[in-house]
Amino acid sequence: MNTVFGLLLATMDMGLAIGLIIGLFVIGAAVAGGLGWFFTKRHLEKVSKKRSEQKLDETSNRVEEMLRTAEEKCKQLKKEAILESKEQDLKRRNEFEQEMKEKRAEQSRVEARLSRQEDNLEKRETEISRKEQSLEDRKRDLEKKSAEVQKTQEQVSHQHELMLAELERVAQLTKEEAKKQLTEEILDETRRDLAIEVRNLEQQAKDEAEMNAKNIITLAIQRCASDHASESTVSVVPLPNDDMKARIIGREGRNIRAIENATGIELIIDDTPEVVILSGFDPVRREIARLTLEKLIADGRIHPARIEETVDKVTKELDQQIKAAGENAMFEVGIFGLHPEIIKLIGRLKFRTSYGQNVYRHSIEVAQLAGLMAQELGLDVNFAKRAGLLHDIGKAVDHEQEGTHIQLGADIAKKYKENPMIVNAIMAHHGDVEPKTIEAVLVQAADAISGARPGARRETGAGYVKRLEKLEEIASGFHGVERSYAIQAGREVRVIVKPEQVDDAKAVFLAKDIAKKIESELEYPGQIKVNVIREFRSVEFAK
Repeated sequence: MNTVFGLLLATMDMGLAIGLIIGLFVIGAAVAGGLGWFFTKRHLEKVSKKRSEQKLDETSNRVEEMLRTAEEKCKQLKKEAILESKEQDLKRRNEFEQEMKEKRAEQSRVEARLSRQEDNLEKRETEISRKEQSLEDRKRDLEKKSAEVQKTQEQVSHQHELMLAELERVAQLTKEEAKKQLTEEILDETRRDLAIEVRNLEQQAKDEAEMNAKNIITLAIQRCASDHASESTVSVVPLPNDDMKARIIGREGRNIRAIENATGIELIIDDTPEVVILSGFDPVRREIARLTLEKLIADGRIHPARIEETVDKVTKELDQQIKAAGENAMFEVGIFGLHPEIIKLIGRLKFRTSYGQNVYRHSIEVAQLAGLMAQELGLDVNFAKRAGLLHDIGKAVDHEQEGTHIQLGADIAKKYKENPMIVNAIMAHHGDVEPKTIEAVLVQAADAISGARPGARRETGAGYVKRLEKLEEIASGFHGVERSYAIQAGREVRVIVKPEQVDDAKAVFLAKDIAKKIESELEYPGQIKVNVIREFRSVEFAK
């Protein structure tokens, strides 16, 4: 062999021999690695199996422990449930026994009450029987007396007929004629007595009402003593010099046309020195024109473009002033929660006048007077103030819309969801509708006080004379009136009646009728006193 091997080695290439040796080495290593992996795997499987068995034993022990714990807990819960059930049963049993005891006691009381009622009924039956017997006895007595009375009436009737016949023969009047004459005399006497009683009651009521009203009104006026200045309906703008008139007019009148077109107000430039008059029915637009003209005069630049710019700026500023004025009125009176549009309308009243009286200040004064009187009478003060502040709200738009300021004010209040009683107070403050609340009557009184106080309002001479003539005409239109005179600046009408046509009783009713007709046909501030005078004169001449 050695020889053969030696020969092979000798004959083979050295590289091939080396490769063969390496191949044999690799095969041996692979076989050794496979055997090692096989034995290692078996060892790991044995170790893993042993660990699994240990974990399984531990898990089994733990489960057994948990089962024992669960069984103990179940036994404990079962015991507790049994105990709780027994306690509840005992509690229910006690409650049931208590309830049965109460019901038995109540039943005993009811039985006792029924027994007493039965005793009372027996007593009442006995009493009723006794009364029925007494009534039967009285009935028999009454029937007996009725028969006697009927017999007496027949005798009296016969005698009455004989007396009537004798009276008719003596008086020469029939029964109907005598009854008519007697009725007329009784009616005349009753009418006189009634007139006297009415006059006494009216005088007493007037004295008491006047005393109370004077106290309330005096307190209200005293606590609301505010100053008011009358404002003119025409605005006047002073000029630094007469040369400014030419600059306002401008070349070919373009400046004055631009101002009038932008504001809607007419500018009157006449020979009056250093004055420009603004004329327009809208007080807000007139105020815009006045402020615009003052700013242009102070600035010195007067041309159409500058005029339009100034008008826009003044309009925005005036809107803010109007809103601020409305808010100030609301805070001054002490009411809140008004709609923003109503607040703006209240602010617009600052530029509105009525008979020379500023409506903004008048509304505030009426609200304060109505609130003070409501406080004195224990009524709703906030309601009275709110109605007083809004009573003339229609005057803010009456120059823009059709209708009276009363109807416009009511429509505005309805539009902005005011209380229906507020709407009624607005409509009733001039007596157009009946007031539904006492606060509405207080608003009427406060409006009359504010408008009738000295210096509050101005009236044109022609209107004043016309009102007095109408007052005398109304008073003279009644039957039996001889003359009538309006005195004390129209606050009193003195009526002279014919004594042969109007007696004292009719004079009382005549004064009432004249007052009602004045209220329905004439508009006037405050109140008018109707004074009916009946004077009888007997004249004779000694010859």
